Amino acid sequence: MDILSGRTLLRPTNPTRSQAFYRDTLGLAIYREFGPPEAPSLVFFYGNGMLEVTGHATPPGQGTNAMVSLWLQVRDVEAEYQRLRDLGVTMLREPRTEPWGLIEAWIADPDGIQIVLVQIPADHPLRRDQRPIETLQ
Repeated sequence: MDILSGRTLLRPTNPTRSQAFYRDTLGLAIYREFGPPEAPSLVFFYGNGMLEVTGHATPPGQGTNAMVSLWLQVRDVEAEYQRLRDLGVTMLREPRTEPWGLIEAWIADPDGIQIVLVQIPADHPLRRDQRPIETLQ
């Protein structure tokens, strides 16, 4: 299998509300809009991937919902956490440094989907190529 691209698909219980959350509250840019003009589906840029908000989910307690969690890298977790809290976003866990060295805060979208806001510190191994220099020459 040769995967060239990918995206996360969300099927929210209220597409209009969730699209507004990702577009207006989180501020994700729209990559593509499709479907009927009165109720379009939206595909958003998010980091190296894409987020598609489309269709309808079964409300909790009325069927099976797929569990989805989003991981969004940001420049400053604390600043984003404060900004989103001020906008009334559901906060699940305040920013803290994890044992693996990343700074994470957890929030939820309008359907309760967990979103992990991640900051990679300047000295973290994810910021540096871990291969020995001699193998790169």
